[in-house]
Amino acid sequence: MKDKVKKLQLLTEVLLQKIKKEKIVPADIDELREALRFHEYRYYIQNDPLISDYEYDLLYKSLEGLEHENPDLVVADSPTQRVGKGLTKEFPSVPHLVPMLSLDNSYNSEDLYDFDRKAREQTKTDVIEYCVEPKFDGASISLIYENDKLVRGATRGDGVYGDDITPNIRQIRTLPLTAAFSAYGLQIAEIRGEVLINKNNFKKFNEQLMEQGGQPLANPRNASAGTLRIKDPVEVGRRKLEAFVYSLGYYSTLNAKQKGPETHSETLEMLWELGFRSPKKEMKVLQGIDEVISFCNEYEQQRDDLPYEIDGMVIKVNSFVQQDKMGMTTHHPRWAMAYKFKARQGTSKLINVDFQVGRVGSITPVAKIEPVPIGGVTVSSISLFNEDVIKEKDLRIGDTVLVERAGDVIPYIVKSFPELRKGTEKPIKFPKTCPSCNSDIVRAEEEAAWRCTNINCPAQVLERLIHFASKDAMDIRGLGSANIEKFYKLGLLISIPQVYQLDYEAISQLEGFGMRSIENLKAAIEKTKTQPLHRLIFALGIRFVGETMSKTFARAVDHVLDLKNFDEDALQMLEDVGPKVASSVYQFFQNEDNIELIKNLENLGLQLANEKKKVFVAGNLKEISFLFTGTLTRLKRSEAEELVEQNGGNIVSGVSSKLNYLVVGEDAGSKLEKAKKLGSIKIISEDQFLAMVGKN
Repeated sequence: MKDKVKKLQLLTEVLLQKIKKEKIVPADIDELREALRFHEYRYYIQNDPLISDYEYDLLYKSLEGLEHENPDLVVADSPTQRVGKGLTKEFPSVPHLVPMLSLDNSYNSEDLYDFDRKAREQTKTDVIEYCVEPKFDGASISLIYENDKLVRGATRGDGVYGDDITPNIRQIRTLPLTAAFSAYGLQIAEIRGEVLINKNNFKKFNEQLMEQGGQPLANPRNASAGTLRIKDPVEVGRRKLEAFVYSLGYYSTLNAKQKGPETHSETLEMLWELGFRSPKKEMKVLQGIDEVISFCNEYEQQRDDLPYEIDGMVIKVNSFVQQDKMGMTTHHPRWAMAYKFKARQGTSKLINVDFQVGRVGSITPVAKIEPVPIGGVTVSSISLFNEDVIKEKDLRIGDTVLVERAGDVIPYIVKSFPELRKGTEKPIKFPKTCPSCNSDIVRAEEEAAWRCTNINCPAQVLERLIHFASKDAMDIRGLGSANIEKFYKLGLLISIPQVYQLDYEAISQLEGFGMRSIENLKAAIEKTKTQPLHRLIFALGIRFVGETMSKTFARAVDHVLDLKNFDEDALQMLEDVGPKVASSVYQFFQNEDNIELIKNLENLGLQLANEKKKVFVAGNLKEISFLFTGTLTRLKRSEAEELVEQNGGNIVSGVSSKLNYLVVGEDAGSKLEKAKKLGSIKIISEDQFLAMVGKN
């Protein structure tokens, strides 16, 4: 079996190279079919794809094009002549009332213009009205409601038959068990949808898998599809699946005189009113393809802000009359097209692993891979986090790896492909001493990271300087990592206090540092002396203390050195401060070298008293705590939090009995549900919050 996998993966690589070089020919048809069948099996049945969606689409489009040009070479069992492979035989197979076809897709606007041209020609219309909505990255389902009751839920399967997963479907809270279709004159309705796991739940799911010694899933779609096949419905309920429904595939009316919706957008509105989560808010009705392309491009820029993964947009001719005129092929409807965003996954080779030392001594393995374009960015370097990740993912130098840019756009290695190894791969050896200073390294019992014990380690000193000057810390523009590294190597900047004692005469002799850039750097450094206290606390680089926690400590004191008087118990009395954070802060402020550093900074003119505390103490939100969840439409999250603090209120990091107000934006998730269960928390909208601070 392993030899067969290697052979087919090699075949795939050869075919993809030929496609990219435009050298694919009719003689390649049989090999294209063989490769596509193999990857359909890996995707649908094993739930373990070896190539990205984009690479699969390249293979499919090439085969489709060759068959179109050579109709005498078309065979009945070609991947282009059917909807798709079956998913599993663990559940009873049931027929869909109407086949669930795939969508034709495109990665460029030229294809959309061609799609529009054909639509106008086939409908004899000058300007087509389109309905455009997100293409959710989940598992497709079909639901049948009869006499207003959910009677069956099935997977997409091969498009004609799916697997009956009704008990699992009933566990999805966003799908109503009864819906008043009869109010719209419908007796039977077969609706289509997508089962999803939101980004936060997907992240937690993968963390649980890794804690249990398993491999993380490649994407939310795999997690959703896998969950739908679990035989225990109770376990399915625990996975927090959600679903969007996006079309009415078939319906019958209560009497012959009644008619259903006339447009796709009306269908989405109807489903929303019936209690389903349809993309009513996300969809847009547009006139002409130029408006469609513009909307798709805008939405691609927002994809990382959404609570769900989407991999493109679906464009549909809005009128059902026009859809009927256009018809469909055996594979896809002619009146719809999926516009795919830039690929988020790709395969590459793991060339080497470097070991980098962070500002608190953590040693991080960083994978160097063959450059691969993913989502518009060429990725060549990826953090592997710690030694355990290397072991859990069974990574070796020379491995073929699946790389993904997740919702937060940080690339990571999803998994390796052991079945593709040739025997020349080498184990990754973690260093026994610090890669920077050769000092001893240690690993605490409860931690995953190895750590250098030398606080004066050159790599740590450099990283602390970079962190101190960074945007979210002291925000020294003109003193980025490249300049800091240059100054450090020349001995011009080897400690944090020296930031305020730079030899500008020596810097002026360096290439690229004219009078204007030096004056700008001086001004940026001078401006930091009046930065709010929480920025300085964050800039000090105390372990486990991030931006939010820095604000907690700043609010607790009148002067930063007051923290020297807090023991660990007192620190834990502060909002959201746990034992690890308390221990780290206590140790930091009991270290005389750190106290000396802070005093030096004060002598150099930095403001270490909490001036904001004095200003905000009289605000109308004094001692009231807030938390924001979901997407705000009128403010950025940081602006909203700043308004709370300006009015004397507090920001907390989680839902607990200490929270007074939860401000809810669009697509709020688990925090809202938890707040409802507690019952003591006031849940308000963004507009209500703005009214509280006089900004409505």
